[in-house]
Amino acid sequence: MKNQMSITLHAVSVRRGATWALQDVSLNLKAGERWALIGGNGAGKTQLLKLLATDVWPTPTGREARSYRVGRREIDLIAAKQRIAYVGAELQDKYARYDWNLNVADLLATGLHRSDLLRRPVTAIEQRRIASMLKLCRLTALKGRRFLSLSYGQKRIALLARALVQKPDWLLLDEFYNGLDAAHRARIDGILQHARRSGQSWVASAHRAVDVPRGTEGLIELRTGKVHAVSRLRGTDLTRLVAEADEGSPAHSARKAPRTLSAPRPKATPSKAGAPKGTRLVSIVGATLFVEYRAVLKDVNWELRTGQHWAVFGANGAGKSSFLKLLYGDLSPELGGKIERVGFPRGTPISEWKRQVGVVSPELQTDYAVNVTVLDLVASGRYASIGLSDALTTADMAVARRWLKFFSLLTLAKRRPRELSYGQLRRALFARAMAADPRILLLDEPLTGLDPRQRAAMKRLLERLMRQRRTLIIAVHHPQDLPRGMTHALRLHQRRATPTMTL
Repeated sequence: MKNQMSITLHAVSVRRGATWALQDVSLNLKAGERWALIGGNGAGKTQLLKLLATDVWPTPTGREARSYRVGRREIDLIAAKQRIAYVGAELQDKYARYDWNLNVADLLATGLHRSDLLRRPVTAIEQRRIASMLKLCRLTALKGRRFLSLSYGQKRIALLARALVQKPDWLLLDEFYNGLDAAHRARIDGILQHARRSGQSWVASAHRAVDVPRGTEGLIELRTGKVHAVSRLRGTDLTRLVAEADEGSPAHSARKAPRTLSAPRPKATPSKAGAPKGTRLVSIVGATLFVEYRAVLKDVNWELRTGQHWAVFGANGAGKSSFLKLLYGDLSPELGGKIERVGFPRGTPISEWKRQVGVVSPELQTDYAVNVTVLDLVASGRYASIGLSDALTTADMAVARRWLKFFSLLTLAKRRPRELSYGQLRRALFARAMAADPRILLLDEPLTGLDPRQRAAMKRLLERLMRQRRTLIIAVHHPQDLPRGMTHALRLHQRRATPTMTL
């Protein structure tokens, strides 16, 4: 490992506005080590990874030091950056946000060139290196596919391949397993085990024990921006993560739920939540759905009634997100199929329907790169818009502040969405959904990125909403992410939608 880089931080702090995201962090990361980075939402995990990657600069305090060494030789930040590869949901979102739609082979080439876009031709030597990595990651058949046309899991593996083709000394994985099904997790495990045998170093942030890559040896725990513990990773540490993630028991939920859940209940108005139980809300007949000229669902027949709460299951790429977009109105069925939203006759502007539906999804989190405050983000839920076209009314601000307070985000109201942690932004999107006072909630992997405490709290909120006769449709990979009270399940497989009694 003498030709690989080590990283040392001493008394390093990072301030965001009036808040210290990191305080007096000291770490010594040696070449060949593999670390798990844990901590609650807002603990500073992403900021620490960005600090290690040289993408974030320490706030000057007069005490801070950050150094990168190869053997005994210290190297500058420019040289250090060339030896580090960062991968996470934020990077994946960036490609969608800027519409960077390279084919997969060219995507890997940008990793070799250390650029976002392909700026020069790929040499023969680089092509062989790319082909080898595509084969290792089982992406050869997709090398000509456009990145944005891939499934969520395929995108994540392609970005991992882009990182590894660089042969980095350090791989920084930010909640890397979030949103992935079992098959894609197993593929990533195999890829990382190959990298580990080659001496790969990494730091991987995680909330769940199953999200800690095999072969990880050390543990770094952050609490409110400070290093709480640095130790070897023991079986008891993983057992603790499993226990913290077990929100299923009422005792655990009561113990872990934050005080915000004692806040006033959401108001359920008769016009929105008071329809008799069993009343039809939505029906889909013979719907075939295409996304970018590819059929994702075929001949779907399905009906939603009040009192029903549906869990939607399926592998990455099975069409879960597309199904929710069809319900919301962002996608339409092919000619011959139809979707009927009761109370919204044909010709009604889809915006009128959307104002009665709350949405939380990874795509919405991607879209919210607009330069607005978190207060504006939440208020926009009342208009089903991305951003705002008009100034907020007094009522808009009151509702937005109420839900920000409910989700313990009121102190962050003036920040921009990209200044929040991934988990904080997910909670802000929940607040946005609730600001619409929705009668239907469409939730796509809604608990992704939340720590165990927040997952437990969110499930309690969803259970409360069901008791208030709100209708929930939730797409998940982890059944344990479902609140109690779900009544129906829909499995998506091979472009077909099949109702099932198994949750």
